Amino acid sequence: MQRRFTTQEALELILNNANPCDSDGEDINLQPNSDSDSELSSDDATAPHLEKRARLESEPTETAKEGTVWHEEHVGTILRFTPMEPYAADGEPTAKARRRIRSRLQSFLCFITVGMLRPIQEWTIQHARQTEQTDWFMILHELMAFISVIILRGVTKVPSLRDSWSACLGNPLITGIMSRNRFQDIMRHLRFDDMFTRSERVQTDKFAAISDVWGSFVTNCITCYNPGRHITIDEQLFPSKTRCCFLQYIATKPDKFGIKFWVACDLKTKYICNVLPYLGKDPSRPSEERLSESVVMKLMEPFMDKGRTVTTDNFFTSLTLARRLLSRKTTILGTVNKIRREIPQSTRKMDRKEFTTQVFSTTGATLTVYAPKRKKTVYILSSMHSVVETEETIKRKPNTITQYNTTKCGVDVMDQMVREYSVRTG
Repeated sequence: MQRRFTTQEALELILNNANPCDSDGEDINLQPNSDSDSELSSDDATAPHLEKRARLESEPTETAKEGTVWHEEHVGTILRFTPMEPYAADGEPTAKARRRIRSRLQSFLCFITVGMLRPIQEWTIQHARQTEQTDWFMILHELMAFISVIILRGVTKVPSLRDSWSACLGNPLITGIMSRNRFQDIMRHLRFDDMFTRSERVQTDKFAAISDVWGSFVTNCITCYNPGRHITIDEQLFPSKTRCCFLQYIATKPDKFGIKFWVACDLKTKYICNVLPYLGKDPSRPSEERLSESVVMKLMEPFMDKGRTVTTDNFFTSLTLARRLLSRKTTILGTVNKIRREIPQSTRKMDRKEFTTQVFSTTGATLTVYAPKRKKTVYILSSMHSVVETEETIKRKPNTITQYNTTKCGVDVMDQMVREYSVRTG
């Protein structure tokens, strides 16, 4: 039978350099006497550590269809990765833009430069002389006056183009700048490329009719402004019924037909940081790369490696994209479609209680599953949150949901502003 020592006896043995071999062949057990109510056994003292280890070993995990291993976490638990240091500066004009801008005109010329206006002047004259009068001409300042009338038409709301020159409804500034007939004459011949080489260029560039001027404009947007930490990416349907191979029909949009653009906007200012037209299938995109991932990586390329965060909707958001962005020191926050293969199967159940939250973590990302209603579930993927906490309110909304609701509106507000100041002819 194993011999037990009291705490006092054990302490004396230790102090006297006792050798366990001297104990009549019995193992020395340094536990307190079980008869003493005032002392704890060593088993009791180590019990919490054993429980903690057992809990970690039995932590729930789930493997998604494509092989991602997710760990289910408790709300408020510090998760398995350390978030990167976020971009600290607010959005602001670049040093180049600040040096150049001293007036509204110089601000305009940061985006539509004289170098862009001269080709427009040249190709407009070319078209007019080929289709109408051989001596048709337009000076550069007249082209700028034409553009100023377009901008004023966006500010002054009138029923139709003709009414902009009306004595009752028109803007006196417009009538003082240019006559209506001359404006319509320039509008009829306005061109942005060489009409004789377009048929050749369109074989490799569907946007050939405007691609040169468009590319310069986008480059100027990128180089004239440094966006802040949060950038929103979404689609915009620019209203148009022009006949072209990439015209889109989207039933959910106010204007059903138009040209679709992928847009990246600064959250705070709603400034267009980068924009791409959707021209149909891109032959240069690798077959294994999703369109959504390709779009986000292209739009974010000028702003990578700085600690910024991009907010996307469920068309774009995926775990693969989150990891690609994370490798470039950029985080993502966005809703994710529950049918994606990387989402745990257990999250798709429909019998969730209202205002409940479930949290999963994997390498470099967290998944928040929140039920705002009994039969509705929202999925948020984030690589910027190392802790998912809920509000102390009735809805118990997670901080990932709250953050997403704050940062998702960049492109939507920009689109509202474009519609508010529309210059479409009536």
